[in-house]
Amino acid sequence: MELIRESRVPSQEVLRELLGRRGIDVAQATLSRDIRELGLVKVPEGNGGSVYTLPAGATDPTPALARLLPSLYLGSDGVENLLVVKTVVGGAQPIAVGIDWEEWPEVLGTVAGDDTILIILRQASQLPVVVKRIEEIAGV
Repeated sequence: MELIRESRVPSQEVLRELLGRRGIDVAQATLSRDIRELGLVKVPEGNGGSVYTLPAGATDPTPALARLLPSLYLGSDGVENLLVVKTVVGGAQPIAVGIDWEEWPEVLGTVAGDDTILIILRQASQLPVVVKRIEEIAGV
C-alpha cells in the first residue's frame, strides 16, 4: 500500500518491479489476488492512462466516492428502480466499487462497464434520494 501511495503504478508488472526492488519477489497470480484483497482500484489519469489507487479507509479518511466522483462523474438518469450513471472513460468501475463499499441500503447492486454504471435500487421511490446523494458527493 505504501508503494501505491508513493508511486505511480499503472500496471501489475510495474508493481511487481517496485516490490522486487524492495526484495519482495511475488508471483503474478499472488499479486493479482493481493490486489483484489486490498481492494485496489484503477482510476483514469488525465493523459489517457490509468493507475492503481487505495481503497476507502486505507489510512485515507476521505471515502472513495468523495475522492472519485468529483473528477469522474458526468451525469445520471433513471427510471423506476434503475439508475444509469455516466462517467469519464475508465471511471465506471472504480465508482461502482465505491458505491458497493458504501453499502447504501437503497442499492441492491451495481453493474459497471467502462463509462456507464447500472445501479439497481430496491424500490423506485428511492431513485431521487440516490441521485441527490451522488450529485452532492460529485459536487454537481
